[in-house]
Amino acid sequence: MNNIVIRKAETQDLKQLQEISTETFVQTFAEVNTKEDMDKYLAERLSVTQLFAELNDPGSDFYFALLNDQVIGYLKTNTGAAQTELKETDGLEVERIYVLKEFKGKNIGPVLLDKAIEIAHDQKAAYIWLGVWEENYRAIRFYEKNGFSVFDKHIFKLGNDEQTDLMMKRVLL
Repeated sequence: MNNIVIRKAETQDLKQLQEISTETFVQTFAEVNTKEDMDKYLAERLSVTQLFAELNDPGSDFYFALLNDQVIGYLKTNTGAAQTELKETDGLEVERIYVLKEFKGKNIGPVLLDKAIEIAHDQKAAYIWLGVWEENYRAIRFYEKNGFSVFDKHIFKLGNDEQTDLMMKRVLL
């Protein structure tokens, strides 16, 4: 899969962003969460209105992973006040990396993570950090393999369910 193109998402990509966000989130978490919690999360956090606001936040950026012009995954980064926690000026948050189920294991995640690291280097960030659900063992292994280590925990609210995320960090400087 060496013909993956990474492209920054813009406001005119809102519909595609909402589709890939919803599809990948459902593929990743629907089996292990209630329909009610999933529906509430999707309506609140991945709605067109919410994603439009995030696309227009100067501290947030979205990037699509494309294969033959098809969006197969995406990345969301946050800096400064747009970060969900920490909000330190020398850090970059990877809030989301999601890949369509049929493309998992095909090196798309590492390509998106490399893009995030490139952005962090360009912004002279000292570290990159993220939160990952404590029960998402595949993702935890992926991040550990890529130099991240757990430094804290926080609560991630999916619908009405409070879940524990491991906060992971990779020092860059």
